Amino acid sequence: MPGADGRLVFEVQDVRLSYFGRFPALAGVSLTVELGEQVALLGPNGCGKSTLLKVLAGLVFPDAGTVRAFGQSLTPATLSRADFFGEFRRRVGLLFQNSDAQLFNPTVYEEVAFGPSQLGFPPAEVRRRVEDMLALLEIDGLADRAPFHLSEGQKRRVALAAVLAVDPDVLLLDEPTTGLDPRTNDRLIEVLWGLRRLGKTVVVATHDLELTRLVAERAVIIGEDHRVWADGPVAGVLADRGLLYRANLVGRSWGSWAAT
Repeated sequence: MPGADGRLVFEVQDVRLSYFGRFPALAGVSLTVELGEQVALLGPNGCGKSTLLKVLAGLVFPDAGTVRAFGQSLTPATLSRADFFGEFRRRVGLLFQNSDAQLFNPTVYEEVAFGPSQLGFPPAEVRRRVEDMLALLEIDGLADRAPFHLSEGQKRRVALAAVLAVDPDVLLLDEPTTGLDPRTNDRLIEVLWGLRRLGKTVVVATHDLELTRLVAERAVIIGEDHRVWADGPVAGVLADRGLLYRANLVGRSWGSWAAT
């Protein structure tokens, strides 16, 4: 499913979306994501980060503006085509902010096996992928457990294993460190670094500035008005402390600069 420009994965142009026609989520957002980029979407709760990820994943569609994925319009019509739908779902994986919204199989093993099985991989390949992902996320001992009986951190690892088992080219991660203990958080960062070395495209929505420094090369700040306030290299964006304060990403305790 190559696009006209093989480097562009997503092209978002002046996207506007409101819930129930009254509550703005995105108010004229434009951005592009290139192949192999690691992008952090930063902003306070309710700014539209999660909505933007769902737009990129083809789960919700804008009221106005355009979205292109791999050079093709991302619309209900294109996703209704079996050829586009299957390839798009294989290439783009989404980790939801709420793990309970993503986990629905009786056991962890079946959860991780679901995606590869749906894509038609032979049983031996499905088994290999499941075992590799359980080992990678260090959840081998949970294979026979019911996902809903796990801790929040364990659920996050199971959900990520299920996404990675399909081996997508693009990963959309919504607040991936939510509910993680320090050791699991470190393991997640190691996994994200591994994906970076593999050339995967990663878009992570977060308000965690330390995670942004560690795993992203580019930062996009979405403000409380649901618009893009900044888009550039991580070091430059995070150096603008006044901007971070105005975007409600840091508090006054960061220093007297906040008053300017």
